[in-house]
Amino acid sequence: MNTYNLFKNLAFKLDPELIHEFSMKSFGVFPRVLSGLFSSDTPKQAHQIEVAGLKWSSPVGLAAGLDKNAAAIDFFSRLPFGAIEVGTVTPKAQEGNPKPRLFRLIEQESLLNRMGFNNHGMNTVLDNITALDPASRPRCLGVNLGKNKTTSPDKAALDYQVLYKKFCHVADYMVINVSSPNTPGLRDLQEESALAEIFDALADVRQLKNIPLFLKVAPDLPDQGLDACVSIAKKYKLAGLIATNTTIIPDIGVGGVSGQLLKEKSKRVRHYLLDQLRETPRIELIGVGGVSSFDDVWDFWRQGGRAMQVYTGFIYKGPGLLVDIAKSIDLVLEKTKAMDLSELLKDPQKLPADWRM
Repeated sequence: MNTYNLFKNLAFKLDPELIHEFSMKSFGVFPRVLSGLFSSDTPKQAHQIEVAGLKWSSPVGLAAGLDKNAAAIDFFSRLPFGAIEVGTVTPKAQEGNPKPRLFRLIEQESLLNRMGFNNHGMNTVLDNITALDPASRPRCLGVNLGKNKTTSPDKAALDYQVLYKKFCHVADYMVINVSSPNTPGLRDLQEESALAEIFDALADVRQLKNIPLFLKVAPDLPDQGLDACVSIAKKYKLAGLIATNTTIIPDIGVGGVSGQLLKEKSKRVRHYLLDQLRETPRIELIGVGGVSSFDDVWDFWRQGGRAMQVYTGFIYKGPGLLVDIAKSIDLVLEKTKAMDLSELLKDPQKLPADWRM
């Protein structure tokens, strides 16, 4: 049994949020030691890909939500992630929703959360990022942005404007998050007119410092809503979309469901968006939601995508998930005689249905 499985066996006996907070603090204090216990693998040059002009050291990054306060970047940057996304961060610190608010669905390898953007606020998150030793900084760092619960919908654009100004000089990319189901009224901002208001408010600050900007979408949007997101991405010259956030399954409970219970819904949305974006390859689609093996990455590649993120799959499988994906990439490169992923992914239509070939 590997180190992570020993850790998980103990951790899964404790309250999910309690062990999460303990882990983040421990990772922040002992990044080198703990990362060495969990994984010693480093991404290979052949595994690098370019996403919106940014270099990812591997095609799988860490999704937002795990390191909300950017307290453990040093730890996660020592694992074989291609990019690290922190947050969701709001302008003001907020407690989030009442506890308990995080639940394991072990048999389904899923999570139910109704956290509500709990975080220490933008000033603390910025301090944590700027305090990093340059050698500990990940090759690609993203910051996920959300509005405060107490901010009225008509003022939401100002929250995102303030956040963009705060992080545009330290982040490699940023993400507008209006798709979490755990802040009342937040998903209403996915309406095309509301999104336009947000990105109109960002126009001036983006001229001051224009870094890649993504929009994260919900898996529960109808096709018309997805079309609106694509339209916004084109109109405002976004770097891309991230699909998807968590899903609502009322029979399971209030909150957002991630992991295997999200997989098929998220996969459908990703396929739909990749079809819509086929004629505009400059707009990236980062895939997330139910990603738990190289099979998921391969399916995404065959549809025309490149970069994916993990969260819940990482909770259940640990760094071993990243190692297994890396080994599978090596195998594919060897079988196809491709020099690197850039060469392999030039023509997704030529990729066979089964990566094992």
